[in-house]
Amino acid sequence: MVNFGFERLTVVAPFAPHWREARSAVGAPELLQNAKESATLAEAVAGCTLVIGTGTLTHRRPEQRVVPLPATAPLVLAEQDRGGRVALVFGPEKHGLTREDLSWCHLLVQIPTDARQPSMNLGQAAAVCLYELAARAFPDCGAEGAQIRDVEPERAPAAPSVSLGRLADVIEETMTAAGYSPRSMDAANRHDLRLLLRRLAPAERDTRRILGLFRRILWRLQQNRTGK
Repeated sequence: MVNFGFERLTVVAPFAPHWREARSAVGAPELLQNAKESATLAEAVAGCTLVIGTGTLTHRRPEQRVVPLPATAPLVLAEQDRGGRVALVFGPEKHGLTREDLSWCHLLVQIPTDARQPSMNLGQAAAVCLYELAARAFPDCGAEGAQIRDVEPERAPAAPSVSLGRLADVIEETMTAAGYSPRSMDAANRHDLRLLLRRLAPAERDTRRILGLFRRILWRLQQNRTGK
């Protein structure tokens, strides 16, 4: 991260309390000292409007849009240009991001690797991804990055993850009140809702409107149930 000019690190549920004192490259201890710690991935990405998961498609059926690594930088740049906040998420080195982890992600970035050895060391994967972003997305890194600016029309800022979470909660509550499906399907519905809202990527103002709509529907269902 320090090599390529990135400073904001959040570690989710670290294994040991002394991870901040881990051995690091010259110039990097300060990054570890200033890193944030979150109990869950949901908490870590709550304020983000574009969450990008990383991994391989080997033994995995993607449930969100898959983007090759070289195509990621323009998407990141476009999101920042409209005032959004982006998170790049890496999983544990042993097994990578789980299906549950990826349900919080808008996109899945695939690092092109040889099919005979798709797995990468975590540090190497981070370095490859951050190099791509630094070289292609940010003009301060040279002429190569300055060539990719006009990527898509300006639009309203996307809703942060925490807003999508509130909307998903109200939609789920409305589904339950309407008897949409058996309670045994709650976990699957919750997972699918999380993915759907991130695929749609509604703007913050649209998210508020949809939230108000579902709250009104939920209120009406509750009123009908009590006979009022």
